[in-house]
Order: sequence, then structure tokens, then C-alpha cells
Amino acid sequence: LGKIGKTLSSIDEEGTTLQKETSKIVKNIFVLVTFLCAFIVLIYGVLHGKWIDGILSGITLAMALLPEEFPVVLTVFLALGAWRISKKDVLTRKISAVETLGSATVLCSDKTGTITQNKMSISMIYSKGGFLDVSNKKELHLPEQFHELIEYGVLASKKDPFDPMEKALKELGLKTLYDTEHLHNWPMIEEYPLSRQLLALSHVWDVQVRGSHMVAAKGAPEAIFDLCHMDAEQKEHLLEKVKIMARKGLRVLGVAKAEHKGDPLPKHQHDFNFEFVGLIGLSDPIRESVPEAIEQCYRSGIRVIMITGDYPETAQNIAEQIGLKDPDDILTGKDLGEMSLEELKSRISRVNVFARVIPEQKLLIVSALKANGEIVAMTGDGVNDAPALKAANIGVAMGQRGTDVARESSAIVLLNDDFSSVVAAVRLGRRIFDGLKKAMAYIVSIHVPIAGLSLLPVLTGCPVILYPVHIVFLELIIDPACSLVFEGEAEEPGIMDRPPRGPSESLFGKKMFIISLLQGFFSLLAVVAVFTIALWLKKSTGEARALAFCTLIASNIGLILTNRSWSKLIVDSFKDPNPALAWVISGAILFLGAVLYIPFLSELFHFGPMHANDLLITLVAGTFAILWFEAVKYFCVKKHYVLLKN
Repeated sequence: LGKIGKTLSSIDEEGTTLQKETSKIVKNIFVLVTFLCAFIVLIYGVLHGKWIDGILSGITLAMALLPEEFPVVLTVFLALGAWRISKKDVLTRKISAVETLGSATVLCSDKTGTITQNKMSISMIYSKGGFLDVSNKKELHLPEQFHELIEYGVLASKKDPFDPMEKALKELGLKTLYDTEHLHNWPMIEEYPLSRQLLALSHVWDVQVRGSHMVAAKGAPEAIFDLCHMDAEQKEHLLEKVKIMARKGLRVLGVAKAEHKGDPLPKHQHDFNFEFVGLIGLSDPIRESVPEAIEQCYRSGIRVIMITGDYPETAQNIAEQIGLKDPDDILTGKDLGEMSLEELKSRISRVNVFARVIPEQKLLIVSALKANGEIVAMTGDGVNDAPALKAANIGVAMGQRGTDVARESSAIVLLNDDFSSVVAAVRLGRRIFDGLKKAMAYIVSIHVPIAGLSLLPVLTGCPVILYPVHIVFLELIIDPACSLVFEGEAEEPGIMDRPPRGPSESLFGKKMFIISLLQGFFSLLAVVAVFTIALWLKKSTGEARALAFCTLIASNIGLILTNRSWSKLIVDSFKDPNPALAWVISGAILFLGAVLYIPFLSELFHFGPMHANDLLITLVAGTFAILWFEAVKYFCVKKHYVLLKN
């Protein structure tokens, strides 16, 4: 435990790409905005002598450019994302995992309990040279040669077992030995636990009528062979029997017995004179949802790696059942121990099955995958799994059978221990990231006209178009739109039929940034055109300002609608319900009407009177601002080109 704790403390958790990127962008924008704000104040004051107008314009520009929506968007998206993922029986412990899930390139999974049901049942047994199929337990008659095997298997288990393997042993013992002398009620006086050096355990029972102690051992067949001090020929013979059972996908246990007279008991299991009794093969059926989930992972460009402590033959059988690629290319724990990191990095790019692996070696697997540039999701449940869970990009702990240490070291917890839940979480992670990109695209695009209208009076000497109060009003639309509306959007078509985004791929990609700037530019063009024409028609500054502001609101709503989906037209997007959208648009129209037609508010906003034909003009101009992007989307749909790839 001390070594595990030391390892955990030495592992530094990396910030996600999103955290690093947004932090960098906010810092850069802050420096730029500070400079521009001071520049505008000086220009107004020195050249025009209008210090108050300069200060107001500087504040307006700062409010227009500073990305105050970023923390709102990130907080709301990731928090609601964690809530949505919880509906898939996945508990998010670290909010950053919500974003990282969508970029996972490799899913490393335990076999037992995650890929399989962890419902053990004994299917085949071997003793005294013969096999017996015990999968049909309804009419099972156990020949005498197998009685001792089940007897000592039960003695090597707890009286009230909770482990699925021990439960299966006790169940078979009660069914087949209930009327024999092979079931006992002896007191247990000593237990030799499983250890890293010897994967076997022993129970010592006090047999008072015989004046001796009976010892029952069970564990990995190699460990049992070792306890029985077998020679190489005996081991080779029995290993062939083990492989026969393992090829059927069975987990194989060895059982041995010993008798010890006198006191004291030896300190080590090896000091007993063990005699080999037989082998027990346990089946653990795969979960029905796993093959489909594996297929979905492959369609999504995600590799799946299965890690198990079972024999390679068992692992290969299960890998074939669930549809893993290259199930016969297997690395064992022994292979891992003999490889350098460079050799492992080379092999791990092809191998999808790891067998006979101890939990500590999971950290080695994670390190090699990350060194190859993979985004790794790793499952685990034991105390020894904790370092690997913490080192992985997404540590996935088991909620039902996981230890507290594993859960504390993980980013997410599977409440049902089901592999398909991880895949469902990845799907949601991709949807959340898509929503974030749309929200960020909208934020960039709407800030372009706001910033442009703030700079225009400085550059041209025209009347001030936007005051701080106008920016505050716009934020009442922008904040809920970029957070609640885009977070509530349905997933894009084919979201799981595309490869995961690259680890270095930016949230603000060049293509997205250019499209957002163009959206904002056309919106700015529409507003400036309306404002200029209004002044040319000899309308008052207040009337021209009101017309410009209404056009800005109309184009703002248009930007929300067109950015809902980059693969569907606005008309088609309405088929996907979004309750937040209706509230935001209704609220925007209601409050716009209030500031236009309530005298006190109209005066506060420096607006002149607005007429019905004026409203129609602003609506047409706002619609014009987004028509070009709708045309681009229509063309892309026809050509099967994906605008928002990841």
C-alpha cells in the first residue's frame, strides 16, 4: 500500500487540451483588449477632445472583445455533460473527463466483470486423468474420482463466500456432495493468503478425530504445480490439460491437498507436503452488449485492448467471441517483464490482447500507449490498478466491485461495471465537444459585429452606435444561447462513424475560425449597411441606432440558428427539439420590444422611434447575413463534405 501511495503521488495529472487552449486564448485576448481599449480612449481624447465618449467607447470595445462567455460555456457544458453521462450509469468524478472522453483513441478493458458478466459457473473439471463436463447441473451425477477435487476446492474457499468463483464451487459442492462424507464442518485455524510471489492460497483445518490438520490449496495452476514440487515432465503434462480447458474460454484453477501433524504450523505454504488433486474450469459468459459495443468502437476509429490475468488461450477465446481484431496476437505478463519500453511501444501498436497480466503491469501498458500519442481510457477495480487509472487520460473504475482506492484514482466510475457504458459515455463526450465547437464558433462570430460597431466611430468619426448598455442587453441573449442552447443540441449524424479527433487538434481550428469570422463579417456588413442607409435617408441618429441594433439582434438570432448544426439547414434543424432555443428567442424578442417601445427604456438605450416597415427591413437584413452560410451547408450536404469533422 505504501508503494502504491508513493507511485500515485509521483504521477502528475495533465491538463486537458481544452483547459490549456482556453487559458492561452483568454490571456492573449486580455492583452490585446487592454491595448485597444487604451488606444481608443487616447484617440478620442487627444484627437477629438471627447474623453467621456472615448472612455465609453473603450469600455464598450473591451466588453465586446473579452470572452467572458468562455467560463460560462465551459462550466455549463461540462456540468450538464456529467449529468447526461450519469444517465448512462457512468459517474463523472473529474469534470475534465467529459471533454476528454470524446477524443479517446484506445479503450483498455478488464475481461472479468466488464467484458464478461462476472457470474462464474463451473463448466469442466479434471482429476485423476479424466475430464468431466459439469455445465449441465440439473441432472449431474459426480463420479467418485472427482469427489475429492470438489471437496478440497470447497475447503480452500471461505465458508460464506462472496467471490463468484468460490460461490460457484460451494454451489456445485452442495449439489453433488450433500449425501457424502466429503462435506465438512471443521474449524479453520490458519489461512495462507495469495501473494505476489505465489498466486495460490491455503486453508488449514483442524480435524480433531484424526488428530491432524488438513490443508486445502487452490490458485493458478502453475502455482499449484510449484506447491506440489512437480518435475518438468509432470508440469508439461498437466499444462496440456490446462490449455484444453483454456481454449474453451474457461478460467482454470488448480487444487491441491496436504496433511500436517503436530505443531507448530510452518511459516510458508511451500513447507507443506502437497499432493495435486485436479483442475477446475470456470466459465464467465460475455455481456450481450459487448460485441456490438466493440463493433461501434471500431467504426469510430477507437482501438479496444483486453487485459486479463487468465491464460492466453482463455483470452483468445473470449477475444474471438467479442470480435476483437487479431485475437491470436497476444502478449503475456512475462513478455512485458522482459521488454524494454521502446520494444513495448513498437509491439503495443499492434497487440490488442494481454494475458497473464498482473495489475501493476497496467501502468506499463498505459505509459507505452501514451508514449505513442494515444488518448487512453483504462478500466480497473483493484488497489493495484490505482496507478494505471491515475496515469491514464481517462481512468475508469468499477462501481460495483471496485475498491475505494481505484475509484478515488479514476476520472469516471462505471456504476454497472459494463463495457458498453464506456462506449455510451464516449458517444456523449463527442456530442459535448461538438456542442462546444458550435458554441465557440457562435461566440467568435457574434463578437465580430459588436467589436466592429465599437471601432467604427473611432475610425470614421460617425456617431456612437453601441453603448455599454447595448452590450449588456446582447449578453442577456449571448450567454444562455452559447451555453444552454448549444449544450441541448442533438448529436450530429454519424457521430460514431468518424475517427476520434487528434490529441493536438485545436478546439479553435483554422477552418472554424475563418468560418466564424466570415459569419461575423457578414453580420457586421448588414448592420453597417442599415445604419449608413438610415443616416443617408436623413433619419435621426437615434432612429439609425435603433435600426442598427434591431438588425444586430436579428442577425444574432440568425447566427444561433445557423450554428445549431453545421450539417443541416436551419429548416431541417427545427426537426430536432430544443426547449432552450424557444425560451432564448422569445425572451430576445420580448425584451427588444420593451426597449424599443417603452419610453423610459428607449431613452436609456438612446433609440429613436421605430415603425413596422423599419422592423421588416432589419429582419430582411439580419436574414441576409446568414444566407451565404446556409448555401455553403447545402453545397456540403450535396457533396457529402463534413464541415464539423470532430
